[in-house]
Amino acid sequence: MGLIEALGEGPIAVDTAIFIYWIEENPAYLSRIAPLFQAVDRGEIEIVTSAITLLEVLVVPYRAGKVALAERYEQLLTRSAHLRLVDVDRQQLRAAAQLRAVHGVRTPDALQLAAALSARSTTLITNDRRLPSPPGLEVVQLRDVS
Repeated sequence: MGLIEALGEGPIAVDTAIFIYWIEENPAYLSRIAPLFQAVDRGEIEIVTSAITLLEVLVVPYRAGKVALAERYEQLLTRSAHLRLVDVDRQQLRAAAQLRAVHGVRTPDALQLAAALSARSTTLITNDRRLPSPPGLEVVQLRDVS
């Protein structure tokens, strides 16, 4: 089954690694995620991610002095028509704390899950096997789809 066929209803939540694979054209995953980003560009799908994604994708380019790469990430995450960053506010922090308490996930992962749930996503795309599927959210492992 392909990635598009694995998606549920509503906006699709996307974990940080998927954006890295797309921007840096990771050969292992590019052909799997291309249909997703093409559908987003056509306005057929809305994707959401936690604002923590912006922080996570900028660290390595800044550390390596690759300002242009950092700017590409920021442009994708803040200026794409059908991509929404879910702000980290008090409600998100409470929800993330509850997810950490129940599932024992790390803080960035809890924020991603909280963002997905608050955006009413039914699917979260990741490559992180540690992420649980809380009620109402199916976690799809990119490595498991064709």
